[in-house]
Amino acid sequence: MFKRNKITIIGAGATGATTAHVMALKQMGDIVLLDVVPDVPNGKALDIWEAGPIERFSLKVTGTTDYELTRDSDVIVVTAGMPRKPGMSRDDLLKINADIVRQSVSQASKLSPNAILVILSNPADVMAYVAQKASGFPYHRVIGQAGVLDSARFRTFLADALQVSPKDVTAFVMGGHGDNMVPLVRYSSVGGIPVEKLLTQDTLDEIVQRTRTGGGEVLNLMKVSAYYAPASSLAEMVEAILKDERRVIPVISYLNGEYGEFDIFVGVPAIVGGNGIEKVLEVEFTNEEQEAFAKSVESVRKPLSLLNY
Repeated sequence: MFKRNKITIIGAGATGATTAHVMALKQMGDIVLLDVVPDVPNGKALDIWEAGPIERFSLKVTGTTDYELTRDSDVIVVTAGMPRKPGMSRDDLLKINADIVRQSVSQASKLSPNAILVILSNPADVMAYVAQKASGFPYHRVIGQAGVLDSARFRTFLADALQVSPKDVTAFVMGGHGDNMVPLVRYSSVGGIPVEKLLTQDTLDEIVQRTRTGGGEVLNLMKVSAYYAPASSLAEMVEAILKDERRVIPVISYLNGEYGEFDIFVGVPAIVGGNGIEKVLEVEFTNEEQEAFAKSVESVRKPLSLLNY
């Protein structure tokens, strides 16, 4: 009997529900939308499911508060947590969200021992570490989402400055998912042409800074955290896993010597496929890039130490 992919999304807030919607539109598999709030995941899942005849997807979308319904998931996406509010940094959410992620991952991983975890809850680098410890999964099966989102923002701003399609812009961001992230201008191009040949240094500096504060910009405008672009970013990652695409994308991965760093989850380019992180790719840094990356990694280690890891 044919078995469809099964995806669990923990957290039925704006990001979780939008992620479920995007994944349904892409026909990625049956979806379980779980939340601790009664009825809300059920209602949102039902609403998405009822779009099936119009959008031509045949999969099932189920809402629940019961972890039992998540059993045997292929991928577990964690979006649960307190949202950021204006004036609040990602690290302000640290201890609250660490408890939420620890509890949810502990329950879900026992029911789906072969799943791959994709973590969005903020601060994402730290929460990926928390999730791995809570699940006991091999490191390659725990992936944080930030690089896809941050790189999408970077590509969007570059495309706008160049007045070209973002589809033709290649760029990526490394380091922690925060204000110390490292958009790598030197490795950015449009149609194969380095962006440094097409834009002034002042313009590039402005784009780098806007990328670093891109989440905060949306937050200040909407008064809630972004969810459309994060949902699309999660869907891209999960699709790469379920289809074993071996995509080269920036993700939060565990480092064990790569880039000279040990025992930490942080954003790096990696090959993502059916086994999760297939391989971390190491790029050469200039001294300035190395310094920026080290500073970004340190910004992840500090909150980890507050959680006694």
